[in-house]
Amino acid sequence: MREQITMKKIAPSILSADFGRLGEEIRAVEDAGADLIHVDVMDGHFVPNITIGPPVVASIKKTARVPLDVHLMITDPDRYVVSFADAGSDIITVHAEATAHLHRTIHLIKEAGKKAGVSINPATPLVAIEQIIGDIDLLLVMTVNPGFGGQKFIESMLAKIGEARDMIDHAAPHVLLEVDGGITLRNMEVVHKAGADVFVAGSSIFLSGDYRKTIQEMRTILDR
Repeated sequence: MREQITMKKIAPSILSADFGRLGEEIRAVEDAGADLIHVDVMDGHFVPNITIGPPVVASIKKTARVPLDVHLMITDPDRYVVSFADAGSDIITVHAEATAHLHRTIHLIKEAGKKAGVSINPATPLVAIEQIIGDIDLLLVMTVNPGFGGQKFIESMLAKIGEARDMIDHAAPHVLLEVDGGITLRNMEVVHKAGADVFVAGSSIFLSGDYRKTIQEMRTILDR
């Protein structure tokens, strides 16, 4: 049965932040009420974009006061788990599509002392993670095709979020359900009702002009 007391979490994605003043941006969203800082790591291979690596995560860790939610959109994540763990990641999420031995990858993360997450792309069915749902701490459902910020939420993913919620409630109630891709003030309520616990929002926060107002409005929606 779903635990109703689970606090909903807002995780601003720094992919949409001003990297020229990244420390200030992180402090600003934390002061505005962020629960996590979502860090998108892209390698230009698994997804068609390149972002940051462990040295930047280590720099962010020196500034951040809330946990770092590090999303590895990279091929062969096993090679880099320890590096990202040592850099200060609190949650490390890998893609089910990016590794041939997902169970081993999850346990590499846990052996590094970090919480382990698995992400699935829009076209990947939930059955891909059914056998390891009890081993993870977080399930991330992508609601856009990963690789770029500012994309539009794929409406058909609402049903998938609901199915993921049912799977978690039935098999692994401790798992947090995170949603990433096109989250805005306009669709947050339906995503919330579908069962999400953690809401990743990039451009809708960092391009809003008022981080505090936007996050407070998001919190109001989640408290309904």
